[in-house]
Amino acid sequence: QVQLVESGGGLVQAGGSLRLSCAASGRAFSTYAMGWFRQAPGKDREFVAVTSWGGGATYYSDSVKGRFTISRGTDKNTVYLQMNSLKPEDTAVYYCALQQNTDLVRRSVGNYWGQGTQVTVSS
Repeated sequence: QVQLVESGGGLVQAGGSLRLSCAASGRAFSTYAMGWFRQAPGKDREFVAVTSWGGGATYYSDSVKGRFTISRGTDKNTVYLQMNSLKPEDTAVYYCALQQNTDLVRRSVGNYWGQGTQVTVSS
């Protein structure tokens, strides 16, 4: 039983910023990696970013590298995605994901998923 609850989505102007949060509850693993995916209308879900349990390893898709930052809270059950310099092409439903390690999250191997939160960037 793992539940992921996301918050922070909304409408923002191009060039603006948003911070997404995801809180995990329930018990699946003693430690775990968490990350973010997104799905735009008419497109497949794509990887955005992932971080390890300790936050020491992070990976980003090329499309968001340098603009987005993923981090773990001191409460490691929470992961954040700071999104800066947002572009209209960032518009999508953003999903939180959880698995045992960063590789499994990135490859979507048995990921637990949040419900998704809408991010809309206007031009």
